[in-house]
Amino acid sequence: MRTGRTFGTWSVAFVLSYHSKPFRCMQNVQYMVDFTLPREMSEEFVSLIPRQRSLVNRLLGAGKLLQYALSLENGKLWAVFSVENQEELQEIIDGLPLTPFMKWRISELTFYNAAHPFVPAFSVN
Repeated sequence: MRTGRTFGTWSVAFVLSYHSKPFRCMQNVQYMVDFTLPREMSEEFVSLIPRQRSLVNRLLGAGKLLQYALSLENGKLWAVFSVENQEELQEIIDGLPLTPFMKWRISELTFYNAAHPFVPAFSVN
């Protein structure tokens, strides 16, 4: 029996039945963080970019950061994190070298779907 709370034209039952795998509670929660860059990028800000990129690469490798996108034209940085709770997310945000220069807004995602690029298998032939 499908029952669910209605959100506009979508219902929870539809969202849950959409997935090919049976629904299960996930340990991690996904959050979108919308960062606003400073209007003027100081020398200090620019000098911290390599440290930021290094940490971002480690977070991507650990599966804590799922997506990371920058628009200099709009002064925006968007990141999708997968963490156990908002406290863990806040620790990660606080640990990013550029955070003190930016404003940010956190949104918990109801669901997160992404197309993963095809990576060909390595061949030793």
